[in-house]
Formats: sequence, structure tokens, C-alpha cells
Amino acid sequence: AKFFRQDSDRRITVKPSWRKPKGIDSPVRRRFKGYPLMPSIGYGSNKKTRHLLPNGLKKFIVYNVKDVELLLMHNRSFVAEIAHNVSVRKRTQIIERAGQLSV
Repeated sequence: AKFFRQDSDRRITVKPSWRKPKGIDSPVRRRFKGYPLMPSIGYGSNKKTRHLLPNGLKKFIVYNVKDVELLLMHNRSFVAEIAHNVSVRKRTQIIERAGQLSV
């Protein structure tokens, strides 16, 4: 479930990122039926499967060729993902090195 901030759908100035309602009369804080739910610890995912991708591996964000070499010993548990702000030239170097190391 995605939790939106109270009244974020009514006012432009109120952003949707969650903030706990603190008003004394707030129906969201008082957990009334029909009002948006508040996040709580019970919504957390299983510790064993947290951060796992569907293939059973964890994501490791790579910024340069040196980072790819860190994965050499951990290629059974981590998978490389190239960061969004890496240039095309660096990307090709990273992909080439990852192919050599089979990471």
C-alpha cells in the first residue's frame, strides 16, 4: 500500500509524501473507518526476502568500472545496476568489464 499525506489530494501546497497527522481532531490519526490508512510496522516485508529481486538477488548500484570488480566475489548474491547518472562512454566500459567477469 502507498500512503499519501492527509489532504494532499485537496491542496496543491500539501505534497503527497507521508507526514504523520498531528491534529487533535484528525480522523486519519484517530483511525476512523473510511479514511486513509497510516503506515505502521506491520506493513513491513519479510526480513528474509526484503530488498530481493524476483530472481533472488540483491541490487548493487555501480558508478564505475572499479565497482564492478567488487562484485567478483559476490556474484551469487548481488546483481549490478548501472546508476542513472553514468555517461554512455562509462556505461559501455562497465558493461564490457561486467561481461569479462561474468557479473
